[in-house]
Amino acid sequence: MNSRQIMKCIFKSQRVSMLAMIVCLQSFLGFAQQSSTDSIVVDLNKAIEIALNESPTVRIANRDIQTKKYTKAEQITALVPNAALSASYNRTLKKQVMTMDFMGKAMEIEVGTDNNYNAGLVFSMPIINSALWNSIQLSQLSIEAAFESARASKLSLVAEVKKAYYGMLLAKEMYNVLLKNYDNVALTYETVLNKYKVGMASEFEKLRAEVQLKNQKPQLLSAKSNMELATMMLKVMIGLEVNEAVKFTGELSDYENAIAVDKLLAADSIDLSNNSQLLQIALSEKQLKKSKDIIISSACPSLNLSGNYQYMTMNNDFKFADYKWHPYSMIGLTLTVPIISWAGTAYKIKTSNLAIENIKDQRLALERNLKISLNNAGINIANAMEQLASNKETMLQAETTYNISLKQYEIGMGTWLDLQSAEMALVSAKLAYNQSIYSYLTAYAELDKIIGKEYK
Repeated sequence: MNSRQIMKCIFKSQRVSMLAMIVCLQSFLGFAQQSSTDSIVVDLNKAIEIALNESPTVRIANRDIQTKKYTKAEQITALVPNAALSASYNRTLKKQVMTMDFMGKAMEIEVGTDNNYNAGLVFSMPIINSALWNSIQLSQLSIEAAFESARASKLSLVAEVKKAYYGMLLAKEMYNVLLKNYDNVALTYETVLNKYKVGMASEFEKLRAEVQLKNQKPQLLSAKSNMELATMMLKVMIGLEVNEAVKFTGELSDYENAIAVDKLLAADSIDLSNNSQLLQIALSEKQLKKSKDIIISSACPSLNLSGNYQYMTMNNDFKFADYKWHPYSMIGLTLTVPIISWAGTAYKIKTSNLAIENIKDQRLALERNLKISLNNAGINIANAMEQLASNKETMLQAETTYNISLKQYEIGMGTWLDLQSAEMALVSAKLAYNQSIYSYLTAYAELDKIIGKEYK
């Protein structure tokens, strides 16, 4: 192999190495770019699922349910026999003396031994104890109340997440509208500038278009800040980190078709049987009534079964091998009949009756307030539906007007003021259109919360 062939081999190997390095570098850059742009895609349903899984309020409510279950289980164990091993030792310091009359003379006899041992099994269980049964039933009501409280927390969380998500979409739409308007104003400025260069527009007209373009910048920056703030607030609400890469999907216009076919029900025809507040106050009333039953049953007779099985031995020495153990067992019933306690029980019952009457009035006031809330939600939904139809038509007309004004200005048949007025009308119409959709969605989210519609 001559020197030329050697150089060719070297150059060939270098080209292969360089090509491999370029391919590796491109792969690395592509992976890095993909990693930097990858983000979690989250829609409204996914956001609600994340919030329900990550919310501390929901987790606390679930733990409260478990605590109530443990309390009930603890009370149930009082119904089963309670058995215990017992042992005792007594050392007699001074024996008891018994005096007996024996043939006219007093005879004194010491009774007992120095060491006394006792060991065995002791058990007891209630047979009739209405207070205990009522306490167990009260614990069951506490579990139901904890479940309903947890459901209320979920309903409130879902409603707030929906409102935050719709608010984020509204902020994004406002930014897009202002960004589109900024592009239109920039295009108008370019048109005026080109006309000024060829002598078809005055310097005053050019300066006015330039000022208008600069005035759009602060509004655009403010809208962008509001969009970013709404996005961060939504992340925090559903339990994500503020800096986590998340892409929220959807647009307010996606919900327009659902609004168009929606039929609003009258407030009187809406069922409030699943309203969480009404269910909670109903459970509270049941708890008060059951507490009253406990007060009454605590003053009623109770019957308990008890018994023991023991071994006993009594000796004066410590010769354990010589001890004789004697079995002893017994079983019995204990009947307890309260007498004086009824005097205080009567006042406790009166206090309980007043509490029950109070909660009935609270339920009545709550029902009235809920009817007001239903009417308010219905009015807001109806207004939003009417505004949506009107604003959409206005927006389409504003778009047509703007396009006509732009063409007229480009060919010299329209004035700059006509074009500026058309731009402002278009921006206002688009913002009003998106606002009406947002108002409808938030009002409906509040309505779902009132009627207790659960997320599925």
